Amino acid sequence: MQNSPLELQIQTLPDGPGVYQYYDAAGKILYVGKAKNLKKRVSSYFNKVHDTAKTNVLVKKIVSIKHIVVPTESDALLLENNLIKTLQPRYNVLLRDDKSYPWICIKKEPFSRIFSTRRMIKDGSEYFGPYTSFKTVNTILELIKELYPLRTCHHDLNASNIENHKYKVCLEYHIGNCKGACEGLETLENYQIQVDAIREILKGNFKESQKEFKILMHQLASEMQFEAAQKIKEKLEVLENYQSRSTIISPKINNIDVFSIVSDESAAYINFLQIAHGAIIRSHTLELKKKLAESDLELLELAIVELRERFNLLSREIIVPFQVDFGDKIKVTVPQTGDKKHILDLSIRNAKFYRIEQLKQLQIVDPDRHTKRIMAQMQSDLRLTFEPRHIECFDNSNIQGTNPVAACVVFKDGKPSKKDYRHFNIKTVEGPNDFASMEEVVYRRYKRLLEEDQPLPQLIIIDGGKGQLSSALKSIDALGLRGKIAIIGIAKRLEELFYPGDSVPLYLDKKSETLKIIQQLRNEAHRFGITFHRDKRSKAAIQTSVETIPGIGEKTMIALIKHFKSVKRLKIATESEISEVVGVSKAKKINDFYRKE
Repeated sequence: MQNSPLELQIQTLPDGPGVYQYYDAAGKILYVGKAKNLKKRVSSYFNKVHDTAKTNVLVKKIVSIKHIVVPTESDALLLENNLIKTLQPRYNVLLRDDKSYPWICIKKEPFSRIFSTRRMIKDGSEYFGPYTSFKTVNTILELIKELYPLRTCHHDLNASNIENHKYKVCLEYHIGNCKGACEGLETLENYQIQVDAIREILKGNFKESQKEFKILMHQLASEMQFEAAQKIKEKLEVLENYQSRSTIISPKINNIDVFSIVSDESAAYINFLQIAHGAIIRSHTLELKKKLAESDLELLELAIVELRERFNLLSREIIVPFQVDFGDKIKVTVPQTGDKKHILDLSIRNAKFYRIEQLKQLQIVDPDRHTKRIMAQMQSDLRLTFEPRHIECFDNSNIQGTNPVAACVVFKDGKPSKKDYRHFNIKTVEGPNDFASMEEVVYRRYKRLLEEDQPLPQLIIIDGGKGQLSSALKSIDALGLRGKIAIIGIAKRLEELFYPGDSVPLYLDKKSETLKIIQQLRNEAHRFGITFHRDKRSKAAIQTSVETIPGIGEKTMIALIKHFKSVKRLKIATESEISEVVGVSKAKKINDFYRKE
């Protein structure tokens, strides 16, 4: 790239904040990014080999660079967000949202109607939202209807029409849902008081409505209007019940937005909660598909800008799990304790549940994609060169030194492949020696696979710590497979993962899918080995008896042991009881043999 136009562009980039755009030979935009220092950030793409193949491919395609200088890094973030949505570059996280979210509208008109809509019309009306579901909108509108009798008709209720008696009251008036403003039975001033109260409820502030209802209730009660007071009391209970379901934190926390992120190899899930007067008034989770292994910081900043713009958020404080840069206009809080930490934890929990739901749906709808995601996650977590599509796990079994055996279980694409499971009788080791036994079975397993030209696994897991891992490595080295197959050991007690030549173990997140698959492999190997060991001990006990009873074969003895559960019970059984299982002739031979004993 020496002295090329691209290099000259990089060398002449400014050191300040801004947005850069990469283009290919055809002039098509590839990528948009923001930077605190344009020159340093862009240079970093070209002076090293990147961890992901996609980033390396992107760099090879870049032919020209454009940039836009802005005053601050937060300005760069806003501009980056707008350019990504406008240009939709191939290598950027896509910020598209085809949904049309519902709003609650307070219509600008005499005797304002309040209703839900998906369209915002700039006619001076007030819009609250958008809400993430119509269920939430309907719940709020039902609450408003319970509390305040408002008109639902589309009549033009100007003063002239009312005075000229243009309209007549409808059924809504007769059933008590409207006070008949169309015939002048309710004043505009009184109606507007109700609209003001509803406006506060939509903002999440219930105090004023509660206060007014309590005053009215006591006033009616003092005037002996107990029936009317009871109706107001019922409305107050409706309001308090709604508030108690909404309020989960201190009412002192007001006008704050909470953002959290949970991510894996392929996607990030950003949850957003809007808080007003201690109540969650909106929640939404945004899924962003990763393109270039973007960091959580990059994705969270991008999502915050997108969500604030999409939901028209104007709060001056945001709560986040780690520090982000949004300039001086927005206060960024990273809580460690208290109510704010509680609400952040709730947001993280929402993001995790959303991710689990999406993954379950993916597993059902697109199992291949689900498998690829799991494999990519394991490759990253275990620091492997290849995806571990074929994994084999070894476990030794010997109880009190008797009948030493080993088991090898095989997982393909993260699932058990039981037809490939193998048992091993230990042949060259005397007594209980786990290390030597592991060395023997690993050598035998892969020597045979090599001789038969069978596919080798990408990953071997040894159930045991450093000692078993070292023993297995001797066999791998003897067969010349070091470097061709990854091998790790897992210690039982703390779920430590050991790597060859590394004394410091790796600890995976206890809830990670990678650790769960490794544990499943280890448990399956243990179960498979123990079953074989028990069968071998039982068979040995049966064979001891078979060898000493003339004329009685192995199958007969197995049938007897299954029936009587042990040789000891068989010995004390009567000839009649034995004959019910194997017949009179064989029963007599067995009975005579044990009587002589």
